Amino acid sequence: MTTLLNDDPELLARLHAGDSGIRRLALLELADFAGDEHSPLFIAALSDAHADVRLEAARALEALESPASAHALALALNDSDEAVRQAAAQALSELKQPASAGPLLALLAPQAGAGAWTPFARAALLRALRELRAPGSLEPGLLALGDVDAAVRREAVAVLGWLKHPSALAPLGALAGNDPSPDVRRAAIGALGFANGAPDTYAVLDTVRSALLAGLVDVSWQVREEAAGVLGKLAVPGAGDALLPLLDDPYWQVRLRAARSLGRLRHEAAIAPLALALQNTVANLRKEAALALGEIRLAQALPALAAVEDDPDPEVRKSARLAIRQIQLQQSAPEAA
Repeated sequence: MTTLLNDDPELLARLHAGDSGIRRLALLELADFAGDEHSPLFIAALSDAHADVRLEAARALEALESPASAHALALALNDSDEAVRQAAAQALSELKQPASAGPLLALLAPQAGAGAWTPFARAALLRALRELRAPGSLEPGLLALGDVDAAVRREAVAVLGWLKHPSALAPLGALAGNDPSPDVRRAAIGALGFANGAPDTYAVLDTVRSALLAGLVDVSWQVREEAAGVLGKLAVPGAGDALLPLLDDPYWQVRLRAARSLGRLRHEAAIAPLALALQNTVANLRKEAALALGEIRLAQALPALAAVEDDPDPEVRKSARLAIRQIQLQQSAPEAA
């Protein structure tokens, strides 16, 4: 690849021109063919006196990942210009290389004064760490669960959810039940979904089960919806009876998620309310109710499913036919044996 430092001294000179507009245009030109070896030029431009130049540098560094560029972008989260801060956060969110986690973790360390960062910067740093899944993210993630800013706590939850470390289950369970922000409670409940990979989760951490069941009666319908889904995913003991009242929830989104989980749990007591849900005006809910009845696989659901084989929605008709086949196969299985 052509190296600008050696082959295009004219462009290099424009990068250091006295006119900020010339410097900005030079950065745009450089970004069209720049390689990793040109990262130092963009990193240096993040310290330019003019925000437009810094903005172009931040945008360009999104495609030039390295520990050095990650560190520079992290510092740019405290830039005086809003657009530059947003561009730096966006570039950091695209990090893919595990080595990029090192400088971010160093900045979040308590001894580095992470508490002095703005809430925006703290949230952006955690968001950048999320998909990198660096083992060192566990401690800053746990510490950030107590942050005063809800957006930071939500990003901390995401970091811990991606790490899937069993030691995070208890703090996430506590947050799911007690955080004042419904967005954080919902995120924490969703993160508890990784508990199915943790050994003896419910024997050791009853707070997980308690948090999920408490989520079913949360004042926020989004939290109830999330809790209903995770309970089915994890097949939490006793969840079926707790989910049944949600089939009458004021929000159809909650009823839909409850229906899906009741089907996964094969909860027989749900047949009657699921059959009633087949008459709901919301097609997606009718579809989910039909699929759930098929998963429960009891013949008493056949009349209700047959009644919607001519439903006006093609997805509902398809789901009803599939459910009927599932039940019929279940009923014929002993004869085949």
